[in-house]
Amino acid sequence: MRSTSDFLPHLSFIVNQEHEGQRLDKFLAIKAQDLSRTRLQDLIQTGFVQINGVAMNDVALKVKEGQKIQINIPPVVEAAPVPQKIPLDIFYEDEDLIVLNKPAGLVVHPAPGNPEGTLVNALLNHCGESLSGINGVKRPGIVHRLDKDTSGLMVVAKNDKTHHSLAYQLATREMSRVYQALIWGTLIPHKGIIEGPIGRDPHHRQRMALREKGKFARTHYKTIKIFGRLASLVECRLETGRTHQIRVHLASKGHPLIGDILYGKKPKGLPCPLDDFLDGQWIKGRQALHAKKISFVHPKSQDRLSFETDLPQDIRILLDVLESIV
Repeated sequence: MRSTSDFLPHLSFIVNQEHEGQRLDKFLAIKAQDLSRTRLQDLIQTGFVQINGVAMNDVALKVKEGQKIQINIPPVVEAAPVPQKIPLDIFYEDEDLIVLNKPAGLVVHPAPGNPEGTLVNALLNHCGESLSGINGVKRPGIVHRLDKDTSGLMVVAKNDKTHHSLAYQLATREMSRVYQALIWGTLIPHKGIIEGPIGRDPHHRQRMALREKGKFARTHYKTIKIFGRLASLVECRLETGRTHQIRVHLASKGHPLIGDILYGKKPKGLPCPLDDFLDGQWIKGRQALHAKKISFVHPKSQDRLSFETDLPQDIRILLDVLESIV
């Protein structure tokens, strides 16, 4: 009798000499890049990974050349997020949508490592059952997302018709999103376009990178203020909306965002006031990026709505520190 795993979608790989002796989970993370390492480890531990036809549940097992390794992929059962009372900074709300100002540190939707305490949990508490089913179980009402440590404006749909309209505007670039960022150094020229296809970094699961086979991405930028040779305040307008797009594009030019430990690092020899501020008051991992403006056509009224928010306090203080040393 054939087992249930015989009927599941699967991926198969042969271990070559290059990967001899690697941990099983690391080998699969390199080969199955569409699956996170956490997901792969779970599949191994629950018996969905076979070596030469035998299920193995040791994530640290060393693979050998010539072995055939198969991943059987069961369907993911999404757990419905629960409503949680989390404060929301709402700029505008009607029966169809909400425009809100997301603080840095708030994850948009549940994911491994952040099953609760997210914007989705807060929205479910605020809107009740009206969000159910819009854009899936884990992302109800979410049209676009901001990284955990990016602050700023987002629009959320309250019904399917609104979601479809806003998602279409996002895809066709009718929705406008403008960000402000503090970067190390100064872009030359001071105004321009950065283009480069973006895809998952094959060597680092949490990072994106410029990749020949990635998705087309284009960012328009202009420099607003220069702080000597140290840093600059820039405005970025997204023409496309790839994961980490602004962070990847600016880092590719040698000017990563201040505070972005995933795509850059703090330069050596900084003036003491700035060095002390970044090591003390600045939240580790918080990139100096803020979604300052958003504009779209209201799906029902067909009026164009535009919203703008001030820079948050932490970025304003960082600007003050930069001002004081140049």
